[in-house]
Amino acid sequence: MNKFSKESPIHQPDAIDLAIMRTLQQEGRISNAVLAERVGLSASACSRRLDILERSGTISGYHARLSHKALDYKMMVIVHISLSGQFAKTLTEFEAAVKRCPNVLVCYLMSGEYDYILRVAAKDLEDYERIHRDWLSALPHVVKINSSFALREIIDRPNVGL
Repeated sequence: MNKFSKESPIHQPDAIDLAIMRTLQQEGRISNAVLAERVGLSASACSRRLDILERSGTISGYHARLSHKALDYKMMVIVHISLSGQFAKTLTEFEAAVKRCPNVLVCYLMSGEYDYILRVAAKDLEDYERIHRDWLSALPHVVKINSSFALREIIDRPNVGL
């Protein structure tokens, strides 16, 4: 559940909702008055639509997009994890522990050869070695860790195409 949701029913966005979301994806700090003008609504109608989009979970939050490089995290590592099994308790314990790893930016439960894929930010190779030793190797039920180092980022879209 997102931070806005209050168990509202599923909302099917219309063309105006899509215009609101497209605008917010590009300009998350836009004022409601300017947003309303851009999508052709009154400020109050725009505010009501935003409330519906937030409560339904369609808009799950507003975020500042930080530059990892500017924060001195120059390495992105894709980490493939295999667990000892796929029992509910095993998955739950692993997921609870991985959420506490501060350098893990993304974690996906996968089908296929590996159970999880992580995206990990590190300052350098020495920092990743520390993360691997102190965090990743300590995760419960892990039997295999395979790390691949990104050479260059080609695309990292923060938004979906609407």
